[in-house]
Amino acid sequence: MKVIRILFVFILLTACKDSTVEKTQEVEKDTLSEKSVQDTLEEKTIEKSDDKEKTEVDSISFTIEMAENLAKLPLDCIQVEYPNKLDHVISSSSNLQEPKELHPAFYGCFDWHSSVHGHWALIRLLKEFSELSQAEEIKEKLLENISKQNIAKEVYYFSTTEHKNSERPYGWAWLLKLAEEIHTWDDEIAQTLENNLQPLTDLMVNNFKEFLPKLTKPIRVGEHQNTAFALVFVYDYAESVNNKDLKDLVKFWAKSYYLHDKNCPIDYEPGGFDFLSPCLEEIDIMQRVLSEKEFKSWLKKFMPEIIESDFDLKVGKVSDREDGKLVHLDGVNFSRAWVFYDLANKHEDLKHLKTLGDKHFNQSFKDIINDDSYMGSHWLGSFALYALEKR
Repeated sequence: MKVIRILFVFILLTACKDSTVEKTQEVEKDTLSEKSVQDTLEEKTIEKSDDKEKTEVDSISFTIEMAENLAKLPLDCIQVEYPNKLDHVISSSSNLQEPKELHPAFYGCFDWHSSVHGHWALIRLLKEFSELSQAEEIKEKLLENISKQNIAKEVYYFSTTEHKNSERPYGWAWLLKLAEEIHTWDDEIAQTLENNLQPLTDLMVNNFKEFLPKLTKPIRVGEHQNTAFALVFVYDYAESVNNKDLKDLVKFWAKSYYLHDKNCPIDYEPGGFDFLSPCLEEIDIMQRVLSEKEFKSWLKKFMPEIIESDFDLKVGKVSDREDGKLVHLDGVNFSRAWVFYDLANKHEDLKHLKTLGDKHFNQSFKDIINDDSYMGSHWLGSFALYALEKR
């Protein structure tokens, strides 16, 4: 009887062990399956992009054909009201209005900030190629949207208690980039546009002057709230209009926020929804506010690997172009590219970054030109254009 019991226990233990092994193998198999899906997606993208990079990495040239393709993107949306994503607080039924009623100047291109930088892109393209076939259409739409009456309503909206912080800081910064582009445009309609936009420009300048001293810590994310990105555009605007007070304000707060940062974790980037690189945006503002000697010393502590000639980063890869968040990774490719280009052009020992910029640019440019989803086409043209400008 005792022997039978021992045999029974042995059989039971063996069965449990076999079951545990089977479950462990199943879990491992599932994990390997998940990894293989991710690896397959990455490998397929790498195969395609590697072939492209070999032939195109040195062939980027800003042609009029490319400019007309880019112009088509904002032209097709700056006067398209829907779909629309408002940054809007409803405090009563009187706030329930159509996007065009709330934002008569910048109601198109899905959201306010994309509409603003869509207008910026059109002006930037006309400055580069005045002979664009869409030139007359562009000027007509610019004058229609950026009218004195429309801007007065925009100023009213952003002056209300509920909306004084709307579009902060990303939309504010793009408005100043638009103002800078108009200010430096030698065209017969430029002065009219600048005068019309000026009240809103002044409001955004004052917004930054009030907000920065209250922001005790910078926002270091890879999306709209990123502080360094906004500071870059504010600084460039201040420089273009010779606003010393605003420029000094940006210098002060950029140094306060970032001067003592070290070892930025670039390997953790990008996040799945990122369209900006927190590390590179910080570099972008610091190269503006520090002398070259100070900047090089700071860079060696902040991100020493970028100085090495073999420095590399994997490009962002979009898995679903219909998903408005996932398509952000195209934006991270363009925004990385513009920082790489700017660094390569300004610093002899960072010229190796131009090739890396081209790799990132090429990864995403083909998709936004080839009938992209509206989730990408309403904004990515501006990012591609800014990268081309810096190249």
